[in-house]
Amino acid sequence: MTSTLRCLAPAKINLYLHVTGRRPDGYHLLDSLVAFAGIGDWVSAAPAAALHLTVTGPFAGAAGANEDNLVLRAARGLAALFGVKAGAQLTLDKQLPVAAGLGGGSSDAAAALRLLLDLWRASPEPRDLDRLALSLGADLPVCLRGRPAVMTGIGEQVAPTALPPAFLVLANPRIALSTPRVFAALAGRFSPPPPAWAPPSDLAGLVAALAARSNDLQPAAIELVPEVGHVLDRLACLPGALLARMSGSGATCFALFAEAEGAKTAAAQLAAGEPGWWVAEGPLLADAWA
Repeated sequence: MTSTLRCLAPAKINLYLHVTGRRPDGYHLLDSLVAFAGIGDWVSAAPAAALHLTVTGPFAGAAGANEDNLVLRAARGLAALFGVKAGAQLTLDKQLPVAAGLGGGSSDAAAALRLLLDLWRASPEPRDLDRLALSLGADLPVCLRGRPAVMTGIGEQVAPTALPPAFLVLANPRIALSTPRVFAALAGRFSPPPPAWAPPSDLAGLVAALAARSNDLQPAAIELVPEVGHVLDRLACLPGALLARMSGSGATCFALFAEAEGAKTAAAQLAAGEPGWWVAEGPLLADAWA
């Protein structure tokens, strides 16, 4: 009997995010450097007669286990793609805040797809899997790869890149912020595409390159949730913080650190000073699925 399979669904971090336009169908065009953190949810899959999802963890209530959960939608899509008749018992341990700019739902769905490919012994054509991923959301293709990449178009163009070792402190004021609201507040303030991304040779180069870019959604998010500005100020003032920025559509923000111990100490200091916030620390991952 096949044992339960389990993996981390890592937080997706937008190290920069430029919104460069909008297509006639309403989809926004992006240019974003995406990385993954050693912080996230956990997804498991076990053999079962039908598809079923159980959600646990501190943010289970916000994630829900209903039919609209992206994990279930991904599982059903994969089963339909391969004509799989078997089911699976899926469990999502929700450790990341919901509607937080961390791509949690997309990363959860990507982890579920990878586990089900193993469980069902399916070997799809990459383009078919990419098509399924994109049909579920713009973040799914890059989350399915789980490696640092520059994401362009509406998310379907994913160019792998390399990043130097670094560590993160993440902070969220426990305020959900929906992506459609933030894009609406952006009100068509688009940026020209930035220069082509060149992989930095070291962390100093990464910080300098990121400082020359931005997150275009950050001002719009602060308009909606002023607390985001306070989170950014607190992160920027932490000892050893090299750069502070909002991830995705917020309200989670991150600070970059050179050393694991520095990130751990800074996270503890921040959590003690802001006991109502969600705070976590961990490394940037070279390969989330390794």
